[in-house]
Amino acid sequence: MPDNNSIAGGESLRRHITEHIIIVQVLVVIFLCINMLLIVTFFKKESFYTTARYILFAVTLLSDSFILFMSDILLILSYFRFTMQIGLCIVIYIPLSLYTFVTPVTLTAMTLERYVAICMPLRHGELCSTRSALNSILIIHGLSSVPCIVVLSIFFASVSHNLYTQYRICSMDIFVFLRWQDHIKLAVYQCYFLIMSVTIIFSYIGIMKVAKAASGENKKSSWKGLRTVILHAFQLLLCLIQLWCPFIETAIFQINLMLYNNVRFFNYITFNLAPRCLSPLIYGLRDEHFFLALKYYVPFGYYCVKTMCHDLP
Repeated sequence: MPDNNSIAGGESLRRHITEHIIIVQVLVVIFLCINMLLIVTFFKKESFYTTARYILFAVTLLSDSFILFMSDILLILSYFRFTMQIGLCIVIYIPLSLYTFVTPVTLTAMTLERYVAICMPLRHGELCSTRSALNSILIIHGLSSVPCIVVLSIFFASVSHNLYTQYRICSMDIFVFLRWQDHIKLAVYQCYFLIMSVTIIFSYIGIMKVAKAASGENKKSSWKGLRTVILHAFQLLLCLIQLWCPFIETAIFQINLMLYNNVRFFNYITFNLAPRCLSPLIYGLRDEHFFLALKYYVPFGYYCVKTMCHDLP
């Protein structure tokens, strides 16, 4: 009887996980389709890829799309218990780790662009030119690579060369063997998000002062910029919470396996997938120029986005 109960419980858990995987596939396809529509719209109009904020927006779209696609591939491989050499997993980890940080760092750069546009309008053309935007992309990728370099440097110094040829299920957690490694990784992550949070708060305060002092059309533009900064801050908060999810999941794993899978599923949807669709919602739906271009160049995409707008609270 205990064996039968154990088998039934295992089948129930497997069915539960399968349902979660199917839901994730549906959400990933929807988010990727939205991102692709916006990317196509971006490249259709010249004024978009010669304007700093739209260039940075495209960077977040491409980064989010890459993360959505690759993390979903790893999720499917993990579901089917597919193993690969750790050396190959390292190759996959490097771009995943890099672009995990590219989005929040780019969001911070976009916030600074709004700050310059509203608080320093006379210097906006000089500081936020197309050339400056392209240089910013290089700086963003350079800054985003530091956490990956730190984690991999500790990993290479802590393991033997034989480990690289071993076969494991590829996961971002396999590069942390010891507790102190996890602490260093978390410290680096927290340092990054602290700097980004301070930057966004500084920009928020600066834009708020201008918005209160402005009048007419300038006041409307300032408050719209302020709302955009708030949405960026919320998206950054979701990314920050994502760092704490493994600690919560580890504690719950000791209590109940079914609860652990439910919490992990919730965390993945809320703190991994959700931030990846907020960028399209912020600029694709709220930006008037981009929305009109989407309507003109991708009529089907406009219909889909319009339907989403009606469904939003």
